[in-house]
Amino acid sequence: MNLKLFVRAMAGFFCGLVLTGLLLFLPAGTFAYPQAWLLMGILFIPMFVAGLVMMKKNPGLLKKRLSVKEEQPEQKAVIALSGVMFCAAFIAAGLSFRFRRFLLPAGVSVAAAAVFLAGYALYAEVLRENAYLSRTIEVQEGQKVIDTGLYGIVRHPMYLSTLLLFLAMPLVLGSLVAFAVMLLYIPIIGMRIRGEERVLEEGLDGYVGYKKRVRYKVIPFIW
Repeated sequence: MNLKLFVRAMAGFFCGLVLTGLLLFLPAGTFAYPQAWLLMGILFIPMFVAGLVMMKKNPGLLKKRLSVKEEQPEQKAVIALSGVMFCAAFIAAGLSFRFRRFLLPAGVSVAAAAVFLAGYALYAEVLRENAYLSRTIEVQEGQKVIDTGLYGIVRHPMYLSTLLLFLAMPLVLGSLVAFAVMLLYIPIIGMRIRGEERVLEEGLDGYVGYKKRVRYKVIPFIW
């Protein structure tokens, strides 16, 4: 086992866990926020298990997923906007719970949790299909176009999975205001995809032809 990679992964995991808890429970003014505990469970337990699996079976992929350093100014802006969006959505959810405003029925939280887990399953399948996945936009040495499985349906199935995950989160939290905030992810991800496709067209052989074969970017027949 790569001890340095393990420590780095665990540090990132626990920092994310603590930060998410602070953003939810401080605005809520209480730990008695069941929807927040539900989200923390379905978010961090699968994340922990997936991290252990990648550590054992594909540490190189885990290392790529931990890399967040972008070189392009446009993509740095996308990362920053995403961070602000998440913070605003979680704080809004906590405040909604505290002041009992714009809350959704409990059944919505349960249904959204099922959608969230489906998004996680889709995310895992994308990781299985594409060993070149990285959190930064780049063309890696020896990289080839993946055009089978989910990649034969849409060009960016990873973003389809994150769309399901991120839009389900505020619904799990039971907050309509947080859901409105998280809708900003759609234009943010649009910016991300435009930049990513420019890089792939310029640096990845066969990508232009792949775009012609697979029309849709994220959602079949829609986007």
